[in-house]
Amino acid sequence: AAMELQPSHGLASRAATLATAYLCYRRGSPGRALALRSIRRARREDIDDVGHKYHLELVLEDVPDKDSTINCTAEVLYHLGSKNVAPDVQFTLEGELKNTDEADDVFYNQIRSLEKELVAENIPDSHGNVPPEMEPIRRLAWVASGYVIWQNSTENTKFHLAQIKRVKQMKRSDEYLEFDYTILLHEMVSQEIIPWQMTVLWHPHHGVQVTRDSRQPKHTLE
Repeated sequence: AAMELQPSHGLASRAATLATAYLCYRRGSPGRALALRSIRRARREDIDDVGHKYHLELVLEDVPDKDSTINCTAEVLYHLGSKNVAPDVQFTLEGELKNTDEADDVFYNQIRSLEKELVAENIPDSHGNVPPEMEPIRRLAWVASGYVIWQNSTENTKFHLAQIKRVKQMKRSDEYLEFDYTILLHEMVSQEIIPWQMTVLWHPHHGVQVTRDSRQPKHTLE
């Protein structure tokens, strides 16, 4: 039997944060990133010899458009004892996400038409500001970091993308855009700030892929 958890409970909040990160990775783009607005309901089920499964009812919001919300049900299964297996996440959206094809195409064509490869640092800056032209770059990092968060989460972690330290566009001969990101992940339980490198491929018709990612030593912060 599943046990009801208060929506404010730490365990509910961690599972909901993970589910949102995963969903953002699966359904996001430079034109759309999703954030957790609220937890409507959370239940935890202990499955013998397998792990802990969370049943969640969530309200998500569009990162660029806070007024645009969508309801979602999700299940998160954390496997017992295994550090190397990412949690299983399944979700169902109630309703349609806003179409971002146009915004994605605009961004794609802008980047393709640059004379030099894009390079940028510190998004947002120390005052929390993001230049408008960097919003799609930030959303792409948000979406890609969803993959990193999903792969590295346990029942005792709660990751949040704090900042893009550096992003550099890589030259390619095919239709994909490729970016090399160094991001800072804030782990809210231990309060650790973790630098992470991720190589991200994106094409408007094929979605986001993280082809490489690795935790970086702390000294890359200096």
